[in-house]
Amino acid sequence: MSSDAAISVRGLFKAFPVYSKPHHRLLQMVMPGPRERWYREFHALRDINVDIARGETVGIVGRNGSGKSTLLQLICGTLTPSAGDIHVNGRIAALLELGAGFNPEFTGRENVFLNATVLGLTHAEILEKFDEIATFADIGEFMDQPVKSYSSGMYVRLAFAVAINVDPEILVVDEALSVGDEGFQRKCFARIDAIRDSGATVLFVSHSASTVVDLCDRAILLDKGELLTSGTPRHVISRYQKLLYAPVDRASQIREEIRASGTDDSPAGPVSRIAPTIVANGDGKLAAPAEDEIEAYWEEGMESSSTVTYENRGSTIESPHIQTLAGCKVNVLVPGGTYVYTYQVHVQRTLANVRCGMMIRSLTGVEIGGAATTTLQEALPVVEAGTILNVRFRFRCLLAPGVYFLNAGVLAALDEGEEYVDRRIDVAMFRVMPESTRLATGFVDLDVVPQVSVAT
Repeated sequence: MSSDAAISVRGLFKAFPVYSKPHHRLLQMVMPGPRERWYREFHALRDINVDIARGETVGIVGRNGSGKSTLLQLICGTLTPSAGDIHVNGRIAALLELGAGFNPEFTGRENVFLNATVLGLTHAEILEKFDEIATFADIGEFMDQPVKSYSSGMYVRLAFAVAINVDPEILVVDEALSVGDEGFQRKCFARIDAIRDSGATVLFVSHSASTVVDLCDRAILLDKGELLTSGTPRHVISRYQKLLYAPVDRASQIREEIRASGTDDSPAGPVSRIAPTIVANGDGKLAAPAEDEIEAYWEEGMESSSTVTYENRGSTIESPHIQTLAGCKVNVLVPGGTYVYTYQVHVQRTLANVRCGMMIRSLTGVEIGGAATTTLQEALPVVEAGTILNVRFRFRCLLAPGVYFLNAGVLAALDEGEEYVDRRIDVAMFRVMPESTRLATGFVDLDVVPQVSVAT
């Protein structure tokens, strides 16, 4: 193992026995042998080879069941490999199953000493760090109460506080960043940033594309226990999301395309790439995108499964989608680019005071922003049956990286007043690419120009 490598994995395999019936486990214990095997093997990992350098921050991504957590547990030593070698150089702190080593009868204070000792701290080091751990956990007087009386939130806060304050040389995190409220999560991220900046190696699993791009120097994509590709976070995340939304009948083909793409930033597969529109910088000057910037494109398989369709009362919305200004259909957008959300309205009966609308919603359903084609006073006065309306909404993509959903609606004057004559909720979805240089917070980039000066 190189002295510059914090973690080195060679030819790693991990298989688990799977029994079709409960009593087969007993039969395997009393009648083991090469001829009579009472289980089949599930291969969680197959021939994994990876080196992680000292001070490197590496994200592991992949679909559920791809082997991510198994790999972390093998590196931490809580599982033993079926074959292959793992070498770890440095004190490791793992945020896997938070609080798994706590004794429910012990107080929080006693569990801090117990858990920190397991993580490798001496009694003197724990005494020195106890106040820092208690402050980080922020559970007040409950520190001296048995942890069996804790809420689930208090339990994981204390466990996280212990693990995150042992000054590890290697920090391993398995989706533990979602504990507690938003304030506590921000404190956790800040502490991980500090550990990373101190020169420690950080290895973590995350389903958040923006987190991987923001925190990591490199990323690894696992699928069905195999390492498909590794490289820059943007390279890996784009391929992970392509695999995530792949149609079932093309998933195997896309896996092979990703495997063949290697570790550089070349496109993986025959997709149509469209250059983003030139946009204005914060100072108002026009600037073209960087030469190496990933371009907007159409990703097969990214279809909304939560669409809600209103009753047809005289019109039908068809073909809602996003396209570039040049008319190319896209659903993976570049931050800052200009696009058009468009759909057609087929009118089946004569309607009065017609106008159309759109709305962008977040993954959790928050209405982020939308628009109508006109005010109520300027609506189309009469639209005859058989008319086809081409509806277009031009917008700049000022959204944070992530997945979003689109609504479409047609309003007209009916007996009850203005009513929807067709409406589609979550009719289409799109994704905004990660952006490592993003300074904006929240859903929308307000084009804030930050400035800091030193007072004299």
